[in-house]
Amino acid sequence: MARSGIPTRERIISAANALFYNDGIRGVSVDAVAAKAGVTKRTLYYHFRSKDDLVAAYLAGRDQPNLALFRQWFSDAEGGLPAKVEAIFRNLARSARHPKWKGCGFLRTSAELANMPGHPAIRIGAAHKKKFEEWLRATFAAEGIAQPLRLARQILLLLDGSFAVVLLHRDPSYMETAGEAAHALIDAALPAREKRRRPGR
Repeated sequence: MARSGIPTRERIISAANALFYNDGIRGVSVDAVAAKAGVTKRTLYYHFRSKDDLVAAYLAGRDQPNLALFRQWFSDAEGGLPAKVEAIFRNLARSARHPKWKGCGFLRTSAELANMPGHPAIRIGAAHKKKFEEWLRATFAAEGIAQPLRLARQILLLLDGSFAVVLLHRDPSYMETAGEAAHALIDAALPAREKRRRPGR
């Protein structure tokens, strides 16, 4: 069952990522993760002391790739700041149209572990959202927006709210509508001089 070239720990995390995201934390056993990774349960527990540690590693592995993807979508988008942030929502809506899309792994995990606020995965999820909020805040501050933290939180609420509603209705257009709202909020917050200088939408 060994797979050469991929370290055992990475193989286990990859298997956990696929199973936890698709079926949820409580719906997946340690045995299932070990089987998918092609290792024994004993080997899995050599690398992770508990299922809780494995869940935390699963979310930690999603942290930087997700943030990097948001920044890439932002950077690649044409137009000014409002259009660039709206592009994040538009690209997420495109992802949500894929049949395997199951929403935000961080939010879904926090919902499953809502009665365990001290769980390491909850802390990782909260830190992930704070990193995105801080990136937005710094970006808005650099553009001269007067209350960058307030605006960053408004955009984060639109984003996470759209994750929840799209997952409920299976209609990605809600995410596009949230992006339009983000565009309007940012456009209204920009100093007049930035509005004059920025390219069209």
